[in-house]
Amino acid sequence: MFLLDLNWLAILIGFVVAFAAGALWFGPKTFFPVWWKAMGKGDETPGGGNMGLVFGLTALGALVQVIAVASVIHFVDLAAGPVGPLGGALTGLLLGVGFAAASSLSHRLFAGQGLKVWIIEVGSDVLNYTLVGLVIGLFG
Repeated sequence: MFLLDLNWLAILIGFVVAFAAGALWFGPKTFFPVWWKAMGKGDETPGGGNMGLVFGLTALGALVQVIAVASVIHFVDLAAGPVGPLGGALTGLLLGVGFAAASSLSHRLFAGQGLKVWIIEVGSDVLNYTLVGLVIGLFG
């Protein structure tokens, strides 16, 4: 089973890097206030106040994303040979732009949230996928 062939240390480190980058991206001194305002929110708490659920599900989603990037890089490695850090970062970038960014665009536009919300959210996604690919590629 290919899941056993994945480098789980690289996945763990990639998860920590992605989660930390997301926390910095959406921090109170970075993009969170702009994003929250662009979403049309006021003083309400994200997630309806259940921050444990918000962070728990966010962490679970990040873990799934890291495993998916590691799986893609694993299959590329099997087909074409070692990917390395640059190839890993480029794979992550492609996945971020090609899937995360492209698939969420219509969601944001049809929801009436506009390009500003999309750009802020997608910026984080693309950065995280790229960083995860870099980490997975570093570990070979």
